[in-house]
Amino acid sequence: MDTMKSPDFEILSSGKISNEFLQRGLISFREAAEYISRLPYGRNSNRSNTTTIFLDNCGTCSTKHALLKKLADEQAFEGINLVLGIFRMNRVNTPKISATLNKYDLEFIPEAHCYLRFHDLVIDYTFNDSERISFIDNLLEEIIIQPHQITDFKFNYHNTYLEYWLKTNNNSRYTLDEIWAIREECIGELSVKNNDDYFPCSSVFSSNRVLS
Repeated sequence: MDTMKSPDFEILSSGKISNEFLQRGLISFREAAEYISRLPYGRNSNRSNTTTIFLDNCGTCSTKHALLKKLADEQAFEGINLVLGIFRMNRVNTPKISATLNKYDLEFIPEAHCYLRFHDLVIDYTFNDSERISFIDNLLEEIIIQPHQITDFKFNYHNTYLEYWLKTNNNSRYTLDEIWAIREECIGELSVKNNDDYFPCSSVFSSNRVLS
């Protein structure tokens, strides 16, 4: 990761999330982000409360980046945005789902992914691995969201895009429920024990793509 460009600031005792990191000896945003990126990938017991990451010792792209966005907000650090993107989840950027895509004769599935933007940089702390292929080259669209939107809003936004994709890309052989079930099957391949082959983490990408 290019630490010269990635955001950083000192963490002061100014809120619940800040104090959670300070209690773990993490005194800067970069230290906090590195800590979060090293936690295993896994769904949290309560996605509406991002601090459950500290209890569950795991997180998803949504909860991890929402937590870091909240940390930046607590510290009044400007310029970091939480972003929801839709990208082509395929055999190249997510090798673990290859068998599932083959089984259903699909080139890719549009997947919703959360990450951060800092000015012209896309930053992904989902995993601590900067060598994986970037999803950014397969990005279809993205919008800025707020941390509370990682639950129902994200689900509905993703569903709406899947409906559009099914209608306009000759995928009429599947219903929305069927494609969602296939998507869940893919996500099932990305359990904690398999997280090495999911999305790039702790990675920074330069991008001038305009937010939709």
